[in-house]
Amino acid sequence: MKKTGAWLTVYALEQLPVKYTFGIPGVHNTEIYDELGKSKKINPILVTHEGGGAFMADAISRTSSEIGVLVTVPAAGITHAMSGIGEAYLDGIPMLVLSGGIRRDTGNRYQLHELDQVKLLAGITKKAYVIQRHNEIIPTIFEAYKEAISGEPGPVFIEIPVNIQLFEGEVGNINAYKPEAKLKLSVDPIKIKEATEMLMKANNPGMFLGWGCCDATESAVMIAELLQAPVATTLQGLSVFPGNHPLHTGMGFSKAAVPAAENAFKNCDCLLAVGTRFAEIPTGSFGAKVPKNLIHVDINRNVFHKNYPAKIVIEGDAKDVLEDILKEIQKKEPKKNGKLLQDQIARDKKNYKSEWKSHNTKSKVNPLHFFDSLRTNLSDDVITVVDDGNHTFLFAELFTNLKPRHYISPTDFNCMGYCVPAVIGAKLANPEKQVVGVVGDGAFLMTCMEILTASVHKLGVVYFVFNDGELSQISQGQEIPYNRKTCTILGNVNILGIAEATNSAYKEINNNKDLENIIPEALQISANGQPVIVNVNIDYSKRTRFTSGVVKTVLGKFPMEDKIRFVGRAVKRKITG
Repeated sequence: MKKTGAWLTVYALEQLPVKYTFGIPGVHNTEIYDELGKSKKINPILVTHEGGGAFMADAISRTSSEIGVLVTVPAAGITHAMSGIGEAYLDGIPMLVLSGGIRRDTGNRYQLHELDQVKLLAGITKKAYVIQRHNEIIPTIFEAYKEAISGEPGPVFIEIPVNIQLFEGEVGNINAYKPEAKLKLSVDPIKIKEATEMLMKANNPGMFLGWGCCDATESAVMIAELLQAPVATTLQGLSVFPGNHPLHTGMGFSKAAVPAAENAFKNCDCLLAVGTRFAEIPTGSFGAKVPKNLIHVDINRNVFHKNYPAKIVIEGDAKDVLEDILKEIQKKEPKKNGKLLQDQIARDKKNYKSEWKSHNTKSKVNPLHFFDSLRTNLSDDVITVVDDGNHTFLFAELFTNLKPRHYISPTDFNCMGYCVPAVIGAKLANPEKQVVGVVGDGAFLMTCMEILTASVHKLGVVYFVFNDGELSQISQGQEIPYNRKTCTILGNVNILGIAEATNSAYKEINNNKDLENIIPEALQISANGQPVIVNVNIDYSKRTRFTSGVVKTVLGKFPMEDKIRFVGRAVKRKITG
C-alpha cells in the first residue's frame, strides 16, 4: 500500500486524543495542512505567532485529557515556538511538536529553512525524531505520544521532510493506535510504611504539593485531614489542593509566603513533599526552611536531594504513592487537636486580607477588592490563567482556587506572554467552562494580537489586563535595592485600540466602584462568544509578600561587604534622589 507522508501523519494524529493542532502553514508543511483540512476529527487552528501556538498546545495538555499538538514550519517556526516548548519542558507538560523539513532527496544544500532542528531542540525536548521513510511515520508518532505522556511528561519533536509529505511511499499495513493500560510504577512498600510512621510520629507534620499532584487531590485532602497537617503548594500546583479548605495555607512556606503559610510551617518537624522539585519560586529563592525529616515523592528520581536532602525518597506517580500512604495512615489513629491549627490559618488569612483592604489605593483599583469581586462572579469550575509578573503573585496570595487543573501559569521556564494564548487553548479544550486570564500590561503586549484567534473562533474569554505602565515585578525588584528603575517603564499603550484591532469587546475598571458592574458585564459579553479585554487601573504600590520576601532573602545571602554596598547605595540614592 502506498500513501503520502502527509496522509500518514494526519491518520496517526487522528488515532490519538487530539482535537486541535496549532501553527502556521508554510512551504514545508502545506501538504500536512491540506490533509488536516480534510480531517473530520482534528481542527487545525491558525495562530498569529508560533510562540502563541505552543502556549495554546500547552494549555490543552494542562486542562484536559487531550495532548496539545504544534504543526509548524521548520527553522523560524520552531525558533518562534521554542519559548512555549521550553515552558512545557521545564514544567513537565506533554506536547507533540511536528515540523516540516527540507527535501532530502535532491542532494541540494543551503535550502530554505535548512537547519539541524534536532540539535537545536535537544535541550528542551524529551526526544526528537527525523523521519527517513514513509513506514516510520505512524509508529514514530505513536512512540512520540507515549514518550510525551510517560514518566515526567514533556514535549517530543518529529521532523517530517517535505518530500516524504508530498510523495507516496510504501507503508505495508496501517495499524490503529492501541492504548496501553497505565502501568503502576512499583513502589517499595517498606518505604511507604517508613514514611507513614515518620508522619504519624511527628508533632507538626506538613505537606508541600506541586503540579505532580494535579490528579491526586482527593488522596491529598484525606491525608491532610487525617494528619491535621497544613498544606502549601508550589506556584504551578496552586490548584492541586482546594484553596477554601481549612488546612490550605498558600504558595510556599518561606518568608516570601503569606503569613498563614509561614506561621503554620514554623514548627514543622516532618514534611511530605509530593510532585515538587523545590524550585526557586515556591521556596522563595531557596529561603524555605525544610525539616530534616523530609519525605520527597516524585516521578523523576533526578530531583531528589538537589536543593534539600531527604530522609526518605519515593520514586513514583504522585497519585499512586499518595493512595498507598493513605491506606497505611487509615490503619492508624487519626491526629487530633487540629482545630487550633485551622483557627490559626483562618485568622492569619483574615488578617492578611484586612491588611490589603485597609491599604489606600486612592483612585486606583485595590488588588484585594478586585480578586474578591472576581471570585464572587466566577463559577466554581472556572479555569484561570495568569502570566509572569507582579500580578502572578497577587493572584497566588489573594485569589481562591477550588479545583485541580483549573489554574495554569508559566512557572519554571517563567515565560512572559503565556496568558493570552493559553486562555485560548484552555477554552478550546473546555468550551463549556468559563475561562479568564489575568495578565500584566507588559506580558499582554507580548502576545495580545493572538486575541484575533479567539475572535475568529468565537471564543468567549475575558482578559483582565493589570495596567500600571511598568514591568512592575522587575521595577519593584529594582526599586528596593537600587532606588531607581531602568528599562521597566512602558510606553503609553492604547488598549482600546488593541481590542478594536482584534474584534474584541472592551471595558475599563478605573476604581473600586467599577468592580461591581464591569466584571459581570464582561463575563456576560463573553458568554455570547466574544472575547473581552478589561483594562484594570491596578494599584501596585503595596508589595506582595513574595516580592518583599524574596528581595530580603536574596540580599541576606550576599557577602557582608556586598550587602553593605547595596544597602548603602540604595539609602544614598533615596536621600539624594
